Amino acid sequence: MHCRMLLKHGGKSMIYLLEDDMSIQNFVLYTLKNTGFEAMGFERPSDFWEKMEEELPELLLLDIMLPEEDGMDILRKLRSSKKTRQLPVIMLTAKGTEYDKVLGLDSGADDYVAKPFSMMELISRIKALLRRSETMKEKTDTYTVGPLYVSISKHVVKVNQEEINTLTYKEFELLVLLLQNQETVFSRDHILQSVWGYDFDGESRTVDVHVRTLRQKLGEAGRLIETVRGFGYKLCNSEENKVVK
Repeated sequence: MHCRMLLKHGGKSMIYLLEDDMSIQNFVLYTLKNTGFEAMGFERPSDFWEKMEEELPELLLLDIMLPEEDGMDILRKLRSSKKTRQLPVIMLTAKGTEYDKVLGLDSGADDYVAKPFSMMELISRIKALLRRSETMKEKTDTYTVGPLYVSISKHVVKVNQEEINTLTYKEFELLVLLLQNQETVFSRDHILQSVWGYDFDGESRTVDVHVRTLRQKLGEAGRLIETVRGFGYKLCNSEENKVVK
């Protein structure tokens, strides 16, 4: 679904490092590149954000105390964006108290390494996090419910093994939202905000129209999308469920 793909070079994972201490940055980048990774360093958050507009890495090493912008603020921005919500992030910081670690993890960091740190330990944590991330992708990338099969990364939708290639981008996003939250009832307003964005000035009727056309295009699998009278919609995890009109 993402417009920007995760960055790999020659099959190697690309890691971004946002660190303003150049001696630490150079040492970490040197070690990463000599351990089988591709790596790119940034001293200033503005340069980092500019590169993120071009390509996403597979993992980010993030310092907290930075010029221009605090690392915790950067982390919160990453977690609030659909494009980077799942990006693995390891905090690298001199703030090593238990409170700082808890704050970092609660704010969305996947791991927290305090300075000074062992490069071998850091490499081990990076490899472990990348493995977990890959496992999560495998678990959440494809969905099969009754006759319906969806691969998010491949943008493939099949019903009874037959590919459905007529879905619009918004219909696909709507389907993925419901699939990722099966049996959860979403209000029309929530769907508008999640699929069309907070700045969308349309009305809830937009959701009804898209649900109707999505059901039609899905054929037999369309009945998996259930109408909850007076509220919104949900996707049932059993094709036995009937649509409530």
